[in-house]
Amino acid sequence: MSVFSAIAIYFIIWWLCLFLVLPWGVRNSHEAGVGVGAGHDAGAPVDPMLVRRILANTILALIVFVCVYVIWGWLAAA
Repeated sequence: MSVFSAIAIYFIIWWLCLFLVLPWGVRNSHEAGVGVGAGHDAGAPVDPMLVRRILANTILALIVFVCVYVIWGWLAAA
């Protein structure tokens, strides 16, 4: 696998994993017990913790990518 292919596959895996990680631990204002201000959506997350989610997503995508890379190498050698 070339470096460009590896980067492209990691990028695709990262975006797919992002949709798995985003809903983890989301609490809206009702669940958090916080009042909703005027003009705010009641279903919006109180604290989105985006930096933590991006870090968790990067680690998860790296684990999935390593698994894909090992399986790809194993199948190419067979």
